[in-house]
Amino acid sequence: MLMPICDNADHDQAPGHASQPAPSLPEEGRGRRVLVFDSGIGGLGTVASLRAQAPALAVDFLADNAFFPYGDKPDDLLRARIVALLEQAVAQLQPEVVIVACNTASTLALAPLRAVLNVPVVGCVPPVRWGAKVSQTRTLGLLATPATARRGYVQQLRDLHAADCALHVHGSALLAGQAEKAFRGGEVDSAAIEGELAALLAMATPTSPIDVIGLGCTHYAFILPQLKGAAQRLLGAERAARLMWLDPAPAVARQALRRLQEQAPTTLAAVQAGQGVNCFHTTGALPDEALAKRLPELGFGANRPFTPI
Repeated sequence: MLMPICDNADHDQAPGHASQPAPSLPEEGRGRRVLVFDSGIGGLGTVASLRAQAPALAVDFLADNAFFPYGDKPDDLLRARIVALLEQAVAQLQPEVVIVACNTASTLALAPLRAVLNVPVVGCVPPVRWGAKVSQTRTLGLLATPATARRGYVQQLRDLHAADCALHVHGSALLAGQAEKAFRGGEVDSAAIEGELAALLAMATPTSPIDVIGLGCTHYAFILPQLKGAAQRLLGAERAARLMWLDPAPAVARQALRRLQEQAPTTLAAVQAGQGVNCFHTTGALPDEALAKRLPELGFGANRPFTPI
């Protein structure tokens, strides 16, 4: 039986369901601290949503860039690394909530993380349930990393939440890297992006075309304009306009703020532990010049290497 490992509450974004506002936090989160974790920078989309909903919230971001991308690493190695990193990060940074803003990390490690961490952990899994709520053709598409695509968990999501839908999953080894380039303002390979989307669309039949595509990797939101452009070239303007794209990041941020509201406020010591600064931490090289220029837009005032205890 599938155990629910994520509470990104994707259902609250479906048409016909009122979008639930973020909970009201004192002074929009002042005095509260959250840690966002990802293999690279894809989780910065969740940070942007947190910023919009709780501007005064203190946010640490931990990018495991020394091990990026996760998609080609063995499961057991990833699981052990993720748990060890976040145990140490929670001890050092003292967040009140942890967001695992990575589909691969969530499907692998959310359960063991919740077993060892003493703070709530909010994860992110592919928006299959959300897709089932909005699809008209009952045919869903999912763009994911190879690591997410090969796991039985995705099929379990379909069986539990979208049993009347066909689910086609394409695991791309290319899109996460293209998304990192896009966020930094670099030139992306439009032909490669189009080829990855074409591979997904080709899995469906003409009589049951894909009408909903979920982003099964947080990085992919950074190339959503390019993906939509590729859809227009592949499908034509009319069909592409009917194609729905699902990005779970805003719902993940809302759920994290709900969990934060449920927690008794800590003293300001948690914020003071991080010098009260929204900090971008990396396990490998510090942000390059292009990335460093973007980070202040998300409120980050410092970039530091993450040094394990």
